[in-house]
Amino acid sequence: MTAPHESHDNRPADRDGGRPAHHRRVRSFVRREGRLTTGQQRALDELWPRFGLDPAPDAGMLDLAAVFGREAPVTLEIGFGDGDSLAEQAAAAPDRDFIGTEVHRPGVGHLLGEIERRGLTNLRVSDRDAVELLEAHFAPASLDTVQVYFPDPWHKKRHHKRRLIQPGFVRALAGWIRPGGWLHLATDWADYAEHMQEVMAGATEWFAPDGPVPRPERPAWRPETKFERRGLQRGHAVADLVYRRTEAPAPAE
Repeated sequence: MTAPHESHDNRPADRDGGRPAHHRRVRSFVRREGRLTTGQQRALDELWPRFGLDPAPDAGMLDLAAVFGREAPVTLEIGFGDGDSLAEQAAAAPDRDFIGTEVHRPGVGHLLGEIERRGLTNLRVSDRDAVELLEAHFAPASLDTVQVYFPDPWHKKRHHKRRLIQPGFVRALAGWIRPGGWLHLATDWADYAEHMQEVMAGATEWFAPDGPVPRPERPAWRPETKFERRGLQRGHAVADLVYRRTEAPAPAE
């Protein structure tokens, strides 16, 4: 497997009432602004026009080859946090293209600065909700990989329904990942890892495990993240769960 994110705030908003589970509106984030440093604000002002991915609502499907100026496998990271690990991935895999979505503006500004500092040409940044961006602007099977690293665990039991990794969400993702493509999840919360496995076990029409799940150690293509280090310091075990897209999604009911 070639290199297939990090976030502390991958939070789905409330679902639309009355819809079947796989039709309910899901959102990947609750928007949080945070305080910008001078450097992050400069990056947003000066670098967003070059590296920001913000298509107009009526722009239709993105031509990813035109966005990057070439044909290459595309990885989408949902909720990249400060973006350091995503920038490291892009630097280590110049033959691949990367898109990161994050609504926390300091993180967006930080990643833009890293793109400039590292001289990256294969990374674009969005501050949009990932589900809305995908639904409006990504063609079916246009992605090679989706990665969701350390999403908000919503560790209280009454909040589990707010977790990003839910049956409807992974079913929707299947439509945008090419056959044979990848979904890579990582968490340092044991009960969330179990939840992820339960959700994915019910999604075998679209994702099938490749190798042991969770993996016995961090895959070489995933850099260690800030939130991962914090979890390890607290004695948490990190679980990497990697799945492969093998079938076309079933028709919507």
